[in-house]
Amino acid sequence: MSTERAHHVAVAAFRYGWPLVGVARWLRLMPAPPASAAIDAMGVRFPSRLGLAAGLDKDAVAVKGLWLAGFSHVEIGTITPKAQPGNEQPRAWRELDVRGLRNRMGFNNDGADAAARRLSALRTSRVGKRAVVGVNIGKNKVTTAEGAALDYAYGARVLAPYADYLVVNVSSPNTPGLRDLQSVDALRPILEHARAGADEGSSGRRVPLLVKIAPDLADADIDAVADLAMELGLDGIVATNTTIGHERGPGGLSGPPLLERSLDVIARLRVRVGAQMCLIGVGGVSSAADAQAMIDAGATLVQAYTALVYEGPFWPSRVNKALSNH
Repeated sequence: MSTERAHHVAVAAFRYGWPLVGVARWLRLMPAPPASAAIDAMGVRFPSRLGLAAGLDKDAVAVKGLWLAGFSHVEIGTITPKAQPGNEQPRAWRELDVRGLRNRMGFNNDGADAAARRLSALRTSRVGKRAVVGVNIGKNKVTTAEGAALDYAYGARVLAPYADYLVVNVSSPNTPGLRDLQSVDALRPILEHARAGADEGSSGRRVPLLVKIAPDLADADIDAVADLAMELGLDGIVATNTTIGHERGPGGLSGPPLLERSLDVIARLRVRVGAQMCLIGVGGVSSAADAQAMIDAGATLVQAYTALVYEGPFWPSRVNKALSNH
């Protein structure tokens, strides 16, 4: 089947089949991370270091199944203020020779209000109360660069009540002009508005705020974003998004080709921001060895997405077990 249809089938399986995933967890076919794997970061208790990157569950419909499969946190989104269909199809491809994925989805999602309703319902369930949920927010395609900060403020305000952390996504290559917002002058008001929106929406609870950056940034620009994050008191940085540094066609590439650059960016960021800031390493993590390499480079937490597509639903529990034995 087509890559996008396979995506929808997989999400539906986790959405509607979560009780079966729960049974597999209870039978230890898909065991929960061992207690020794837990880590505290940003004031949040994560059951292990391995989480699911944004992009799979775009609309917060499959959190229970994905959480029970062994991910320590599930990052939903990217969520925009208003619903939008994304780019025209086809817009997703498997790159089998490198076990990667390429996409130009364009932030297709049901919008912030719909996601908030789903998350509100999720938080009333036993599993949903325990799940660590990150929310990745972006701007609508039709929103100008000048209006972007208000989009991020709205998403943060509406979704903060249900989020364990928020991620400002300015690094997807599939929304025109979005990556230009990674420049410090453009990024500052976006992060300030997102912080204010989160504080307004969360009724006194401080929701951690991170920014997600692209692997294609020059080293000097990575340093500048890191300096800004420290200046504004951000809780962390997610590195990295998909890359446009390839010749395979339109869209951003994820999977193993990204690993080397992602490791370099994480290592550079760790030197720049010091020991305290949370760094989430994502990009090309396909095995426990890759996850450990990311941790060794300086990542506090690790995320994956493409590996789940190629390795299947038992992959997170296998990686958790291997990391706990390291």
